[in-house]
Amino acid sequence: MKDIPVESLKVVGPINLKDQATFIDLECSEKKKDKVLNKYREELSDHQDLMYAHNKYSVLICLQGMDTAGKDSLIREVFKEFNPRGVVVHSFKTPSDRELEHDYLWRHYIALPERGKYGVFNRTHYENVLVTRVHPEYILEENIPGINVLEDITPDFWEKRIDQINNFEKHISQNGTVVLKFFLHLGKKEQAKRLLRRLDKEKHNWKFSPADLKERGYWDQYQEYYEDAINRTSKPYAPWYIIPADNKETARVLVAKTILEEVKRYKDIAYPELDEDIKKNIPLYQAELKAEE
Repeated sequence: MKDIPVESLKVVGPINLKDQATFIDLECSEKKKDKVLNKYREELSDHQDLMYAHNKYSVLICLQGMDTAGKDSLIREVFKEFNPRGVVVHSFKTPSDRELEHDYLWRHYIALPERGKYGVFNRTHYENVLVTRVHPEYILEENIPGINVLEDITPDFWEKRIDQINNFEKHISQNGTVVLKFFLHLGKKEQAKRLLRRLDKEKHNWKFSPADLKERGYWDQYQEYYEDAINRTSKPYAPWYIIPADNKETARVLVAKTILEEVKRYKDIAYPELDEDIKKNIPLYQAELKAEE
């Protein structure tokens, strides 16, 4: 299998999405990819158990991408070996009435993972500088002071919102949350194929909505706003990774590899030391339990 360095996926300077590949050839069979993915996810599961015992870090995985980019299946395949207590997935839809009674980050903040666990955001707080930029009328539903009509939503509004997101991620990272953000970079032609597949296969019809085609009409705008958000929010404490997503199996391997390599950078994560008195008395505890047999 071709080795793709994690650093080559990380956004460390300004990028142009048009220059970023949506397909990458790992030069191996699908069977080989599945074998490698299985190795990565088993290692991730073991490391999460270690992290749970250490109880000082949590990991937040943020997944963004155009419709049909493969977010749901990626979550299923990458995290399938995890202990169920070790990972919690949140899929953020249109804000509810209750969520709209709070600031836009509130629902994401209360969904953050506990220490020792993984949280996966399937669509994230970035929807608030993506969908709402394409459809600014949604902002009016947030009841923000001073924002009463569309004309009140100026470029300065988006500048402040980007700053707020950076501050949010910096705050949680400084308090023990490892933030890793993935943009599943799907080609427009590949999206068309996947939408057609939903229509061609009856068992997948339920996944299709005419709204998918409507949003596809905003493709260029979404690409522009993704590029802007990624360039302005990829930080050392919360980096973005551009994942070629035209092949789902390849995307899963690359995401799993990236997560594993990044969490292993934290060399202080270790099993806690037993209290000396407990350690000294282990033979006594063993004898007591064996005596009951």
